[in-house]
Amino acid sequence: MSKKIEIGIVIEQDMSENQAKEIYLGIGSNLGDKKKNIEKTKLILIKNNINILETSSFYESLSWPDPKKPKFLNIVVKIQTNLSPLELIRKCNKIEVKLGRKKRLKNSPRKCDIDIIDYKSKKIDGELILPHPRMHERNFVLFPLFEINKDWKHPILKLNIKQLISTLSNSDIRTINKI
Repeated sequence: MSKKIEIGIVIEQDMSENQAKEIYLGIGSNLGDKKKNIEKTKLILIKNNINILETSSFYESLSWPDPKKPKFLNIVVKIQTNLSPLELIRKCNKIEVKLGRKKRLKNSPRKCDIDIIDYKSKKIDGELILPHPRMHERNFVLFPLFEINKDWKHPILKLNIKQLISTLSNSDIRTINKI
């Protein structure tokens, strides 16, 4: 808890209030020039008035759920936008299509994949589920997110990022590489 003084009044401020304003996207690619695909994705996000505040390093991991498919390159970005969560995911889906994502089987290889990981710590369960329902199980989300926010806390599970990483299997920890 931190305290903030406003006009002689002490206001208790929970540290999660600061986190509540943050939005994180996961961006990945496992077809073609993966790094170039991710950089193009970032540029198109910026052209669509989605400000990128921070970007993790690139992380290479096995394709999920089928490790025999091409490896993925992933990053997490912290962004700022005036779009609602639904408007943001729809914009991200249009960007994926623009960059060559085709309608295929779920989890098939793709040039561009954009997921909303966390949107201002909102809990949404409808057309869009937030936070991302499987993000806490995925090394390619947790490691880059940890890199840019070591204090991030899961809005539903109430576990911090270090605790979530510690629940990963040894195999998940060994098979991801920071590039």
